[in-house]
Amino acid sequence: MRYWLMKSEPDAFSIDDLARVGQEPWSGVRNYQARNFMWKDMRVGDGVFFYHSNAKVPGIVGLAKVASAAYPDPTQFDPESDYFDPKATRENPRWFLVDVAFERRLKRELSLEELKTHTLALGDFALLNRGNRLSIVPVSKAQWQTILKLEKTK
Repeated sequence: MRYWLMKSEPDAFSIDDLARVGQEPWSGVRNYQARNFMWKDMRVGDGVFFYHSNAKVPGIVGLAKVASAAYPDPTQFDPESDYFDPKATRENPRWFLVDVAFERRLKRELSLEELKTHTLALGDFALLNRGNRLSIVPVSKAQWQTILKLEKTK
């Protein structure tokens, strides 16, 4: 089992939206490294931290699970979509996604600022690396366990 942190802007799609629909395709990713995580590395059942980015208080707000194997992102084929890619074809898709299923909201949100105060315990956590703008980052098992322990503090 692997672990991931997936970012979403709450104005576009929030943890409450995921709770309401239960499961959602993680579409619109247009970064090759993030795409490769979904396409080549994610497996059904992997754990996901749901992170609100570009929010008043950015941070981890919930837990989800990878709910499907990777498949071509249909938005790449839709000329009406903001994520349309004219170079993608159904025979040779360029972008892939996985479905993500809601697990639960955190008992308390863990802000980016709070996470930064635990750099020693979290080690080389990609979210805390300066300049990291990836929408999907891997999380080690130790980081996953540390963050879940942080949820129970305060």
